[in-house]
Amino acid sequence: MFQFSHMGLRLGGPSGISELMDDLGHALSSGGPDIKMLGGGQPAHIPAIDQRWRERLREMLENGEEIDKAFGNYDPPRGNPQFIAALVGLLRRECGWDIASENIAITAGGQTAFFFLFHLLAGEMPDGTYKKILLPLVPEYIGYANQSVRGDLFRAHPPRIEFTGPHEFKYRVDFDTLEVGDDIAAICVSRPTNPTGNVLTDEEIARLAALAKAHNIPLIIDNAYGAPFPNIIFTEATPIWDDHMILTLSLSKLGLPGTRTGIVIANTQVAAAIANMSAIVGLANPNIGQAIVRPMLESGEILALSNDVVRPYYIEKSQYAQKCVEETFGDRFRYYVHRSEGALFLWLWFPDLPIKSKVLYERLKQRGVLIISGHYFFFGLDGSLAWPHRHECLRMTFTMSAGVVADGIRIIGEEVEKAWCEG
Repeated sequence: MFQFSHMGLRLGGPSGISELMDDLGHALSSGGPDIKMLGGGQPAHIPAIDQRWRERLREMLENGEEIDKAFGNYDPPRGNPQFIAALVGLLRRECGWDIASENIAITAGGQTAFFFLFHLLAGEMPDGTYKKILLPLVPEYIGYANQSVRGDLFRAHPPRIEFTGPHEFKYRVDFDTLEVGDDIAAICVSRPTNPTGNVLTDEEIARLAALAKAHNIPLIIDNAYGAPFPNIIFTEATPIWDDHMILTLSLSKLGLPGTRTGIVIANTQVAAAIANMSAIVGLANPNIGQAIVRPMLESGEILALSNDVVRPYYIEKSQYAQKCVEETFGDRFRYYVHRSEGALFLWLWFPDLPIKSKVLYERLKQRGVLIISGHYFFFGLDGSLAWPHRHECLRMTFTMSAGVVADGIRIIGEEVEKAWCEG
Protein backbone atom coordinates (compact mmCIF):
# COMPACT_ATOMS: atom_id res chain seq x y z
CA MET A 1 0.00 0.00 0.00
CA PHE A 2 1.21 3.51 -0.80
CA GLN A 3 1.41 6.27 1.76
CA PHE A 4 -0.80 9.30 1.08
CA SER A 5 0.08 12.90 1.85
CA HIS A 6 -1.93 15.03 4.27
CA MET A 7 -3.68 16.55 1.25
CA GLY A 8 -4.27 13.09 -0.20
CA LEU A 9 -5.80 11.84 3.02
CA ARG A 10 -8.13 14.85 3.25
CA LEU A 11 -9.31 14.84 -0.36
CA GLY A 12 -9.00 11.10 -1.03
CA GLY A 13 -10.86 9.89 2.04
CA PRO A 14 -14.60 9.39 2.60
CA SER A 15 -16.82 12.45 2.94
CA GLY A 16 -20.45 13.45 2.96
CA ILE A 17 -20.31 14.73 -0.61
CA SER A 18 -18.60 11.56 -1.90
CA GLU A 19 -21.24 9.42 -0.16
CA LEU A 20 -23.98 11.58 -1.67
CA MET A 21 -22.61 11.45 -5.21
CA ASP A 22 -21.86 7.73 -4.98
CA ASP A 23 -25.44 7.01 -3.92
CA LEU A 24 -26.75 9.33 -6.63
CA GLY A 25 -24.60 7.91 -9.40
CA HIS A 26 -25.38 4.28 -8.62
CA ALA A 27 -29.08 4.94 -8.16
CA LEU A 28 -29.38 6.78 -11.47
CA SER A 29 -27.26 4.33 -13.45
CA SER A 30 -28.27 0.93 -12.09
CA GLY A 31 -30.54 1.32 -9.09
CA GLY A 32 -33.62 -0.05 -10.79
CA PRO A 33 -37.23 1.05 -10.50
CA ASP A 34 -37.51 0.33 -6.76
CA ILE A 35 -34.86 2.86 -5.68
CA LYS A 36 -36.39 6.07 -4.37
CA MET A 37 -33.63 8.61 -4.94
CA LEU A 38 -34.53 11.50 -2.64
CA GLY A 39 -30.99 12.37 -1.61
CA GLY A 40 -29.17 14.14 -4.44
CA GLY A 41 -29.25 17.52 -6.05
CA GLN A 42 -30.00 16.05 -9.47
CA PRO A 43 -32.31 18.50 -11.27
CA ALA A 44 -35.46 17.08 -12.78
CA HIS A 45 -35.69 16.28 -16.47
CA ILE A 46 -38.24 18.93 -17.37
CA PRO A 47 -39.60 17.94 -20.81
CA ALA A 48 -39.69 21.47 -22.26
CA ILE A 49 -36.13 22.14 -21.07
CA ASP A 50 -34.75 18.84 -22.39
CA GLN A 51 -36.45 19.57 -25.72
CA ARG A 52 -34.80 22.98 -25.89
CA TRP A 53 -31.34 21.46 -25.38
CA ARG A 54 -32.02 19.01 -28.21
CA GLU A 55 -33.11 21.85 -30.50
CA ARG A 56 -30.04 23.86 -29.61
CA LEU A 57 -27.70 20.93 -30.28
CA ARG A 58 -29.37 20.41 -33.68
CA GLU A 59 -28.76 24.09 -34.44
CA MET A 60 -25.09 23.65 -33.55
CA LEU A 61 -24.79 20.51 -35.66
CA GLU A 62 -26.39 22.20 -38.64
CA ASN A 63 -24.02 25.12 -38.26
CA GLY A 64 -21.07 22.72 -38.34
CA GLU A 65 -18.38 25.22 -37.40
CA GLU A 66 -20.08 25.95 -34.07
CA ILE A 67 -20.10 22.32 -32.94
CA ASP A 68 -16.56 21.78 -34.22
CA LYS A 69 -15.27 24.68 -32.10
CA ALA A 70 -17.20 23.56 -29.02
CA PHE A 71 -15.76 20.05 -29.12
CA GLY A 72 -12.43 20.61 -30.85
CA ASN A 73 -10.94 23.83 -29.45
CA TYR A 74 -9.50 24.98 -26.14
CA ASP A 75 -11.12 28.13 -24.82
CA PRO A 76 -9.09 30.60 -22.73
CA PRO A 77 -8.86 29.64 -19.02
CA ARG A 78 -11.18 32.51 -18.13
CA GLY A 79 -13.90 31.03 -20.36
CA ASN A 80 -15.30 31.50 -23.84
CA PRO A 81 -15.06 35.22 -24.70
CA GLN A 82 -18.39 35.25 -26.58
CA PHE A 83 -20.18 33.51 -23.70
CA ILE A 84 -18.71 35.93 -21.17
CA ALA A 85 -19.65 38.95 -23.30
CA ALA A 86 -23.21 37.67 -23.61
CA LEU A 87 -23.43 37.12 -19.86
CA VAL A 88 -22.08 40.60 -19.12
CA GLY A 89 -24.64 42.09 -21.49
CA LEU A 90 -27.50 40.20 -19.82
CA LEU A 91 -26.47 41.21 -16.29
CA ARG A 92 -25.98 44.84 -17.24
CA ARG A 93 -29.41 44.96 -18.94
CA GLU A 94 -31.44 42.98 -16.44
CA CYS A 95 -29.72 43.67 -13.11
CA GLY A 96 -28.09 47.03 -13.77
CA TRP A 97 -24.72 45.80 -12.55
CA ASP A 98 -21.60 47.75 -13.52
CA ILE A 99 -19.55 44.78 -14.69
CA ALA A 100 -17.26 43.92 -17.59
CA SER A 101 -15.74 40.74 -18.99
CA GLU A 102 -12.83 41.18 -16.57
CA ASN A 103 -15.26 40.52 -13.69
CA ILE A 104 -16.15 37.03 -14.97
CA ALA A 105 -14.34 33.69 -14.73
CA ILE A 106 -15.74 30.31 -15.78
CA THR A 107 -14.95 27.14 -13.84
CA ALA A 108 -15.59 23.43 -14.32
CA GLY A 109 -18.73 23.54 -12.22
CA GLY A 110 -19.69 25.42 -9.08
CA GLN A 111 -17.95 22.89 -6.82
CA THR A 112 -14.63 23.75 -8.48
CA ALA A 113 -15.36 27.46 -8.14
CA PHE A 114 -15.66 27.13 -4.38
CA PHE A 115 -12.53 25.00 -4.08
CA PHE A 116 -10.66 27.78 -5.85
CA LEU A 117 -12.29 30.61 -3.89
CA PHE A 118 -11.82 29.08 -0.45
CA HIS A 119 -8.14 28.37 -1.04
CA LEU A 120 -7.56 31.70 -2.71
CA LEU A 121 -8.90 33.63 0.28
CA ALA A 122 -8.43 31.45 3.37
CA GLY A 123 -5.92 29.10 4.96
CA GLU A 124 -2.32 29.89 5.82
CA MET A 125 -1.52 33.49 4.91
CA PRO A 126 1.83 35.02 3.85
CA ASP A 127 2.24 36.60 7.31
CA GLY A 128 1.91 33.21 9.03
CA THR A 129 -1.64 33.70 10.28
CA TYR A 130 -4.43 31.26 9.49
CA LYS A 131 -7.76 32.55 8.22
CA LYS A 132 -11.16 30.91 7.86
CA ILE A 133 -14.43 31.25 5.99
CA LEU A 134 -17.34 32.36 8.17
CA LEU A 135 -20.66 30.57 7.59
CA PRO A 136 -23.15 32.88 9.33
CA LEU A 137 -25.98 30.38 9.00
CA VAL A 138 -25.82 26.60 9.26
CA PRO A 139 -26.91 24.08 8.07
CA GLU A 140 -25.00 24.88 4.90
CA TYR A 141 -24.04 23.11 1.67
CA ILE A 142 -22.43 19.70 2.23
CA GLY A 143 -20.07 20.20 -0.72
CA TYR A 144 -18.04 22.86 1.10
CA ALA A 145 -17.24 20.71 4.13
CA ASN A 146 -14.27 18.66 2.96
CA GLN A 147 -12.68 21.04 0.48
CA SER A 148 -9.78 22.15 2.66
CA VAL A 149 -6.39 20.69 1.69
CA ARG A 150 -4.91 21.58 5.08
CA GLY A 151 -6.69 22.22 8.34
CA ASP A 152 -10.24 23.33 8.99
CA LEU A 153 -11.31 26.20 6.75
CA PHE A 154 -14.69 27.01 8.31
CA ARG A 155 -16.18 28.71 11.31
CA ALA A 156 -19.94 28.31 11.46
CA HIS A 157 -22.56 30.15 13.48
CA PRO A 158 -25.76 28.53 14.76
CA PRO A 159 -29.01 30.03 13.47
CA ARG A 160 -31.97 31.45 15.28
CA ILE A 161 -34.99 29.16 14.81
CA GLU A 162 -38.31 30.86 14.14
CA PHE A 163 -41.52 28.81 14.18
CA THR A 164 -43.74 29.94 11.31
CA GLY A 165 -46.57 27.39 11.45
CA PRO A 166 -47.86 24.31 13.28
CA HIS A 167 -45.32 22.14 11.45
CA GLU A 168 -43.12 24.81 9.83
CA PHE A 169 -40.01 26.74 10.87
CA LYS A 170 -37.34 28.97 9.36
CA TYR A 171 -33.67 29.56 10.15
CA ARG A 172 -32.61 33.20 10.58
CA VAL A 173 -29.13 34.71 10.84
CA ASP A 174 -28.56 35.45 14.53
CA PHE A 175 -26.97 38.87 14.15
CA ASP A 176 -27.10 39.47 17.91
CA THR A 177 -24.37 36.90 18.49
CA LEU A 178 -22.60 36.89 15.10
CA GLU A 179 -18.98 38.07 15.29
CA VAL A 180 -16.44 38.68 12.53
CA GLY A 181 -12.93 38.33 13.95
CA ASP A 182 -9.58 39.25 12.45
CA ASP A 183 -9.11 35.60 11.45
CA ILE A 184 -12.06 35.65 9.03
CA ALA A 185 -11.15 35.83 5.34
CA ALA A 186 -14.67 35.91 3.87
CA ILE A 187 -18.33 35.42 4.71
CA CYS A 188 -20.14 32.77 2.67
CA VAL A 189 -23.83 31.90 2.22
CA SER A 190 -25.92 30.00 -0.30
CA ARG A 191 -29.14 31.65 -1.50
CA PRO A 192 -31.43 29.73 -1.77
CA THR A 193 -29.71 27.67 0.90
CA ASN A 194 -28.78 24.11 0.18
CA PRO A 195 -29.96 22.04 2.13
CA THR A 196 -32.98 23.83 3.60
CA GLY A 197 -34.53 25.84 0.77
CA ASN A 198 -34.09 28.94 2.95
CA VAL A 199 -33.79 32.28 1.15
CA LEU A 200 -31.97 34.93 3.11
CA THR A 201 -33.96 38.14 2.98
CA ASP A 202 -32.71 41.27 1.23
CA GLU A 203 -32.23 42.77 4.71
CA GLU A 204 -30.11 39.81 5.89
CA ILE A 205 -27.97 40.01 2.74
CA ALA A 206 -27.56 43.78 3.17
CA ARG A 207 -26.44 43.35 6.79
CA LEU A 208 -23.96 40.60 5.86
CA ALA A 209 -22.62 42.74 2.99
CA ALA A 210 -22.16 45.68 5.36
CA LEU A 211 -20.30 43.46 7.85
CA ALA A 212 -18.03 42.15 5.11
CA LYS A 213 -17.32 45.63 3.78
CA ALA A 214 -16.56 46.96 7.26
CA HIS A 215 -13.92 44.25 7.69
CA ASN A 216 -12.61 44.61 4.11
CA ILE A 217 -13.45 41.01 3.23
CA PRO A 218 -15.78 39.65 0.54
CA LEU A 219 -19.30 38.32 0.96
CA ILE A 220 -19.55 35.17 -1.17
CA ILE A 221 -23.05 34.24 -2.34
CA ASP A 222 -23.56 30.78 -3.81
CA ASN A 223 -26.35 31.50 -6.30
CA ALA A 224 -26.58 28.06 -7.93
CA TYR A 225 -30.38 28.02 -7.56
CA GLY A 226 -30.93 31.78 -7.54
CA ALA A 227 -31.75 34.75 -9.73
CA PRO A 228 -31.55 35.77 -12.50
CA PHE A 229 -31.16 32.11 -13.58
CA PRO A 230 -32.27 29.40 -12.93
CA ASN A 231 -34.44 31.44 -10.51
CA ILE A 232 -35.63 28.50 -8.41
CA ILE A 233 -36.85 30.96 -5.78
CA PHE A 234 -40.41 30.90 -4.45
CA THR A 235 -40.30 34.20 -2.54
CA GLU A 236 -39.01 37.75 -3.03
CA ALA A 237 -35.23 38.07 -3.41
CA THR A 238 -33.34 40.83 -5.20
CA PRO A 239 -30.18 39.79 -7.10
CA ILE A 240 -27.27 41.86 -5.81
CA TRP A 241 -23.57 42.25 -6.58
CA ASP A 242 -20.80 44.80 -6.06
CA ASP A 243 -17.01 44.86 -5.81
CA HIS A 244 -17.06 43.53 -2.24
CA MET A 245 -19.15 40.54 -3.25
CA ILE A 246 -18.32 37.33 -5.05
CA LEU A 247 -21.33 35.75 -6.73
CA THR A 248 -21.38 32.29 -8.27
CA LEU A 249 -23.86 31.06 -10.86
CA SER A 250 -24.23 27.68 -12.55
CA LEU A 251 -25.88 26.03 -15.53
CA SER A 252 -26.49 22.82 -13.56
CA LYS A 253 -29.89 23.56 -12.03
CA LEU A 254 -31.09 25.07 -15.28
CA GLY A 255 -30.87 21.49 -16.54
CA LEU A 256 -27.26 21.12 -17.72
CA PRO A 257 -25.42 19.49 -14.78
CA GLY A 258 -23.40 17.26 -17.08
CA THR A 259 -21.75 20.22 -18.78
CA ARG A 260 -20.05 21.30 -15.51
CA THR A 261 -20.27 25.04 -16.07
CA GLY A 262 -19.71 27.32 -13.09
CA ILE A 263 -19.56 31.12 -13.21
CA VAL A 264 -17.70 33.42 -10.82
CA ILE A 265 -18.56 37.14 -10.75
CA ALA A 266 -16.05 39.12 -8.70
CA ASN A 267 -13.73 42.10 -8.72
CA THR A 268 -11.04 41.95 -11.39
CA GLN A 269 -8.34 40.77 -8.96
CA VAL A 270 -10.34 37.71 -7.85
CA ALA A 271 -11.66 36.89 -11.34
CA ALA A 272 -8.13 36.94 -12.79
CA ALA A 273 -6.87 34.68 -10.01
CA ILE A 274 -9.67 32.17 -10.64
CA ALA A 275 -8.81 32.13 -14.35
CA ASN A 276 -5.15 31.45 -13.49
CA MET A 277 -6.15 28.62 -11.16
CA SER A 278 -8.24 27.07 -13.94
CA ALA A 279 -5.21 27.14 -16.23
CA ILE A 280 -3.02 25.41 -13.63
CA VAL A 281 -5.53 22.77 -12.57
CA GLY A 282 -7.29 21.99 -15.85
CA LEU A 283 -5.83 24.11 -18.70
CA ALA A 284 -9.30 25.19 -19.81
CA ASN A 285 -12.95 24.69 -18.89
CA PRO A 286 -15.66 22.58 -20.58
CA ASN A 287 -16.92 24.34 -23.72
CA ILE A 288 -20.22 22.68 -24.48
CA GLY A 289 -22.42 24.29 -21.82
CA GLN A 290 -21.18 27.75 -22.73
CA ALA A 291 -21.77 27.05 -26.43
CA ILE A 292 -25.33 25.78 -25.83
CA VAL A 293 -26.42 28.71 -23.67
CA ARG A 294 -24.58 31.66 -25.30
CA PRO A 295 -27.37 32.69 -27.75
CA MET A 296 -29.94 32.31 -24.96
CA LEU A 297 -28.00 34.88 -22.93
CA GLU A 298 -27.83 37.23 -25.91
CA SER A 299 -31.57 37.03 -26.59
CA GLY A 300 -32.70 36.83 -22.97
CA GLU A 301 -34.35 33.46 -23.61
CA ILE A 302 -32.55 32.04 -20.57
CA LEU A 303 -34.70 34.29 -18.36
CA ALA A 304 -37.92 33.16 -20.02
CA LEU A 305 -36.95 29.51 -19.57
CA SER A 306 -36.10 30.17 -15.92
CA ASN A 307 -39.16 32.24 -15.05
CA ASP A 308 -41.82 30.54 -17.18
CA VAL A 309 -40.72 26.90 -17.14
CA VAL A 310 -38.14 26.00 -14.47
CA ARG A 311 -39.44 28.03 -11.54
CA PRO A 312 -43.15 27.06 -11.87
CA TYR A 313 -42.19 23.42 -12.29
CA TYR A 314 -40.33 23.31 -8.99
CA ILE A 315 -42.97 25.35 -7.15
CA GLU A 316 -45.49 22.66 -8.06
CA LYS A 317 -43.05 19.92 -7.03
CA SER A 318 -42.44 21.59 -3.66
CA GLN A 319 -46.13 22.05 -2.95
CA TYR A 320 -46.85 18.41 -3.80
CA ALA A 321 -44.07 17.13 -1.52
CA GLN A 322 -45.27 19.33 1.36
CA LYS A 323 -48.81 18.03 0.88
CA CYS A 324 -47.51 14.44 0.99
CA VAL A 325 -45.63 15.16 4.21
CA GLU A 326 -48.67 16.74 5.84
CA GLU A 327 -51.03 13.92 4.84
CA THR A 328 -48.56 11.11 5.59
CA PHE A 329 -47.04 12.27 8.87
CA GLY A 330 -50.24 13.71 10.33
CA ASP A 331 -50.01 13.75 14.13
CA ARG A 332 -48.17 10.45 14.46
CA PHE A 333 -45.00 12.15 15.78
CA ARG A 334 -43.45 15.58 16.16
CA TYR A 335 -42.02 17.06 12.99
CA TYR A 336 -41.32 20.38 11.30
CA VAL A 337 -40.53 21.28 7.69
CA HIS A 338 -38.35 24.26 6.91
CA ARG A 339 -40.33 26.88 4.98
CA SER A 340 -39.80 26.00 1.33
CA GLU A 341 -38.56 29.20 -0.32
CA GLY A 342 -36.43 27.81 -3.14
CA ALA A 343 -34.01 25.12 -4.38
CA LEU A 344 -34.91 21.44 -4.81
CA PHE A 345 -35.25 20.15 -1.25
CA LEU A 346 -37.41 19.76 1.81
CA TRP A 347 -35.59 19.93 5.15
CA LEU A 348 -37.30 17.75 7.74
CA TRP A 349 -36.76 18.16 11.49
CA PHE A 350 -37.85 15.51 14.01
CA PRO A 351 -37.36 17.05 17.49
CA ASP A 352 -36.09 14.61 20.16
CA LEU A 353 -35.77 11.81 17.59
CA PRO A 354 -34.71 8.70 19.57
CA ILE A 355 -32.09 7.73 16.97
CA LYS A 356 -29.55 9.88 15.18
CA SER A 357 -30.30 10.96 11.63
CA LYS A 358 -27.33 8.91 10.37
CA VAL A 359 -28.98 5.75 11.75
CA LEU A 360 -32.27 6.77 10.17
CA TYR A 361 -30.42 7.26 6.86
CA GLU A 362 -29.05 3.70 7.05
CA ARG A 363 -32.49 2.26 7.85
CA LEU A 364 -34.08 4.13 4.97
CA LYS A 365 -31.32 3.02 2.61
CA GLN A 366 -32.09 -0.61 3.50
CA ARG A 367 -35.67 0.07 2.35
CA GLY A 368 -34.57 1.61 -0.94
CA VAL A 369 -35.04 5.26 0.08
CA LEU A 370 -31.95 7.42 -0.33
CA ILE A 371 -31.93 10.69 1.60
CA ILE A 372 -29.11 12.68 3.26
CA SER A 373 -28.53 12.71 6.99
CA GLY A 374 -28.71 16.27 8.27
CA HIS A 375 -25.60 16.05 10.46
CA TYR A 376 -23.34 16.48 7.42
CA PHE A 377 -24.58 20.06 6.92
CA PHE A 378 -23.58 21.35 10.37
CA PHE A 379 -19.81 21.48 9.83
CA GLY A 380 -17.64 24.28 11.19
CA LEU A 381 -19.42 24.56 14.54
CA ASP A 382 -17.60 24.61 17.86
CA GLY A 383 -17.06 20.95 18.70
CA SER A 384 -18.08 21.57 22.29
CA LEU A 385 -21.52 22.81 21.25
CA ALA A 386 -24.07 20.30 22.52
CA TRP A 387 -26.87 20.72 20.02
CA PRO A 388 -29.00 17.62 19.38
CA HIS A 389 -30.75 19.46 16.52
CA ARG A 390 -27.78 18.53 14.31
CA HIS A 391 -28.80 14.87 14.51
CA GLU A 392 -32.56 15.31 14.12
CA CYS A 393 -32.81 16.50 10.49
CA LEU A 394 -32.98 15.03 6.99
CA ARG A 395 -32.67 16.54 3.52
CA MET A 396 -34.86 15.09 0.80
CA THR A 397 -35.23 16.20 -2.79
CA PHE A 398 -38.62 16.56 -4.45
CA THR A 399 -37.40 16.46 -8.06
CA MET A 400 -38.29 12.83 -8.76
CA SER A 401 -41.66 11.57 -10.00
CA ALA A 402 -44.76 12.08 -7.87
CA GLY A 403 -44.99 8.36 -7.14
CA VAL A 404 -41.37 8.12 -5.98
CA VAL A 405 -41.73 11.20 -3.77
CA ALA A 406 -44.97 9.97 -2.20
CA ASP A 407 -43.63 6.45 -1.57
CA GLY A 408 -40.40 7.81 -0.16
CA ILE A 409 -42.21 10.11 2.26
CA ARG A 410 -44.47 7.23 3.33
CA ILE A 411 -41.44 5.07 4.16
CA ILE A 412 -39.72 7.95 5.99
CA GLY A 413 -42.84 8.30 8.12
CA GLU A 414 -42.91 4.57 8.85
CA GLU A 415 -39.27 4.51 9.93
CA VAL A 416 -39.57 7.61 12.13
CA GLU A 417 -42.67 6.15 13.81
CA LYS A 418 -40.82 2.85 14.29
CA ALA A 419 -37.92 4.70 15.94
CA TRP A 420 -40.32 6.32 18.37
CA CYS A 421 -41.95 2.98 19.20
CA GLU A 422 -38.53 1.43 19.86
CA GLY A 423 -37.39 4.43 21.89
